[in-house]
Amino acid sequence: MAEERDNTATKDRPQRSWLERLGQALQGELKDREQLMAVLSEAQKNNVIDHDAYSMIDGVLQVSEMQVRDIMIPRSQMIVLELDASEEELLDTVVVSAHSRFPVVGDSKDEVVGILLAKDLLPHLIRNGDEKLNIRDILRPAVYIPESKRLNVLLKEFRSTRNHIAIVVDEYSGVAGMVTIEDVLEQIVGDIEDEHDFDEDTYIFEHSEDHATVKAITPIEDFNEHFKTNFSDVEFDTIGGIVMNALGHVPKRGEKVVINNIEFRILRANNRRINLLEVSLVDNKEKAKAVTDNVG
Repeated sequence: MAEERDNTATKDRPQRSWLERLGQALQGELKDREQLMAVLSEAQKNNVIDHDAYSMIDGVLQVSEMQVRDIMIPRSQMIVLELDASEEELLDTVVVSAHSRFPVVGDSKDEVVGILLAKDLLPHLIRNGDEKLNIRDILRPAVYIPESKRLNVLLKEFRSTRNHIAIVVDEYSGVAGMVTIEDVLEQIVGDIEDEHDFDEDTYIFEHSEDHATVKAITPIEDFNEHFKTNFSDVEFDTIGGIVMNALGHVPKRGEKVVINNIEFRILRANNRRINLLEVSLVDNKEKAKAVTDNVG
């Protein structure tokens, strides 16, 4: 009888164990993040929480430790509108980039005069016809933040002010980059679908014979078959691995590299990996060299 009680206790122990440890964590008895994640990892293994919940909790904890400089879009990759641009130039940038908010600059990117929302521009172009646009009339104030601001603090500010974009400045008050609320949220919930996304089961979305959008997780074998290339799959399994190895670091959005006469442009990436690539066939070696030199 005693043996049966011991066996019952043994069967119940794992479930009670992680619950007790989680209770301790909530009471402040666990000392660091690693201990808390170990408890949650055990909960996931016991199917108490699913993988998505575990990943989001991990993302929340990461956000509390990360700073704006870790995820910002660098100054060199900011898509901006110029204060003296024509209506046609403004509209062309808005349409091609497919973004909804743009810093508007004067003589340089250090002179951000405001933020233009596409929804503020388009009604003016439709209603006012030949009347010349004074872009200053529809600008929103720019919000400036330091590179060192914690992401969890920034997220609270975004929510309280209903602002979705901030200009990041360095210690000398120069523009270092920009950050959006989507950049912060992606650290918690993972990649948010945008205009580049396509079906989950599709690796390659072809725009033309020599231009396509490609997921970084595309197996090298599939990439080779589609583009008639011969990348080796000995060291890397995915085309994202090939690109990251060629660049030598986790790239930011907009970076380009040419490998074997194929130009790869980073459409989306975070601080850990590449997510999406734009692939273009380079028609001659001179162009390939020019793009590679530009990256270097």
